[in-house]
Amino acid sequence: MEKIKGLIDAPFTPFHANGDINLAPIPAYAAMLRKNGLQGVFINGSSGEGYMLTEEERMQLAEAWMAAAPAGFKVIVHVGSTCVRQSFRLAQHAQKIGAWGIGAMAPPFPKVGRIEELVKYCEEIAVGAPDRPFYYYHIPAFNGAYLPMVDFLKAVDGRIPNFAGIKYTFESLYEYNQCRLYKNGKFDMLHGQDETILASLALCGTEGGIGGTTNYNGRELVGIIEAWEAGDLELARERQNFSQAVINVICNYRGNIVGGKRIMKLIGLDLGPNRTPFRNVTDQEEAAMRQELEAIGFFERCNQF
Repeated sequence: MEKIKGLIDAPFTPFHANGDINLAPIPAYAAMLRKNGLQGVFINGSSGEGYMLTEEERMQLAEAWMAAAPAGFKVIVHVGSTCVRQSFRLAQHAQKIGAWGIGAMAPPFPKVGRIEELVKYCEEIAVGAPDRPFYYYHIPAFNGAYLPMVDFLKAVDGRIPNFAGIKYTFESLYEYNQCRLYKNGKFDMLHGQDETILASLALCGTEGGIGGTTNYNGRELVGIIEAWEAGDLELARERQNFSQAVINVICNYRGNIVGGKRIMKLIGLDLGPNRTPFRNVTDQEEAAMRQELEAIGFFERCNQF
């Protein structure tokens, strides 16, 4: 299977003020991401509030992103849910509309506690789109599935024909690297933590990743890879340190899903509120966040339309 090179974005889901999904911003959204160096999108995941969307809404979003995607822009659809039959139908739909790939994280309920449970869950989803690469989205902080990923690769190897690899969003670069080394790099290991891209390049030889702060800071995150490939370690470090400074700001405003989504409004693309039970950024918090971002020179370096 083709391995992803460069960074894929995990976009936010646009909503109207009343909470309905808003498809209108997606063409401009896709064009902006492409302009700033992103290679595709991983939609309806954690940044996209996928678990708070109905099955119909998720399909509508997938169709809208497929219609808006520039040539060569990969659309990967997160189809995970607490209902594996729903996930199967979403996988079927993603293949039908021509999505490049699909993915799923472990369900938040019931908590997956054994490798075999996780493999079975992925297997029943992946078969819905047999002609598309399937990625497991490892983000145990969201679902409590703190399972050893090398053991998962061993268990899934040869069992799911279209299994492509893992979007690895966890703190252990050691484990991530061990997965990268499995059978001489058999599977596509996508780095999933924007705060440690440079470390993954140096230690693990990372080639591809999926990020959330790439929505508004993609130029700098792509720039880390460009500086590394050019042999300019000091520039790569400066860009990584700046990217961490941006993350430090959003951590003051309930993280990327809430604070990061409001940053999109500040750079010119209002994607609306977050869905319940997320607590939205207030006007006062927005003003304070803007000041913190201005203090680090964010608006001179952020994504441009």
